[in-house]
Amino acid sequence: MSVGSYQKVSVAPMALLKQSLALMGDQYWLFLGITFVGMLIASLAPMGILYGPMMCGIYLCYFMRMGGKQVTFETLFKGFDVFLESLIATLIVIAISIVVMVPMVLLFFLCLAGGAIAADEGGSPAIPILLLLVGVPFVMAVSLIVSGLFVFVYPLIIDKNMKAVQAVRASCQAVMGNLMGIFWLLVVYSIFAVLAALACGIGTIFFTPVMFGALALLYRQIFPVVPRTA
Repeated sequence: MSVGSYQKVSVAPMALLKQSLALMGDQYWLFLGITFVGMLIASLAPMGILYGPMMCGIYLCYFMRMGGKQVTFETLFKGFDVFLESLIATLIVIAISIVVMVPMVLLFFLCLAGGAIAADEGGSPAIPILLLLVGVPFVMAVSLIVSGLFVFVYPLIIDKNMKAVQAVRASCQAVMGNLMGIFWLLVVYSIFAVLAALACGIGTIFFTPVMFGALALLYRQIFPVVPRTA
């Protein structure tokens, strides 16, 4: 099995969350601090300059925990060891997302405006409502799929030492090979994230380390450790 080979797996969102809690065990509060600080630092610089290193550092903490190694808060900052590749990957992901999503959102609003104008001119008033009921979920689903394609980019960089372009390609291939399972996992986790955010945002802080752990565990199922050959 090559380094970039992926497996097709059965994705169980709730089971992964339970496994994530078990993985963190008595270090849950450490992982909460790591994810909170990591996300905070990631948001401080424009253009996602710090996002990649922080994501790599966060995932490295989970991979070390899986390997039975000691995780410390300083492990988070080892993501800067792959700063350049993680930054390039972030810029690639942003560029692709803009190219795909901006035209789609603009087309949706143009159609919505056209429907509203048609309704004002004597057309069916149900047209704008129908466009909203169909268009909004569709745009949200496409957005979730597009973002989901890159969910393994940073784990691949920090775990497999991949270059940015290689990691983006491998992540897209793995997600497409497990598309329905990963799509529903992202739907479930998005719902949990919204519910957590409703608790004055505090719930998000507690849910984030569990979600990252679940994604790290799923990554390890799809990209298992490749034994070193002698």
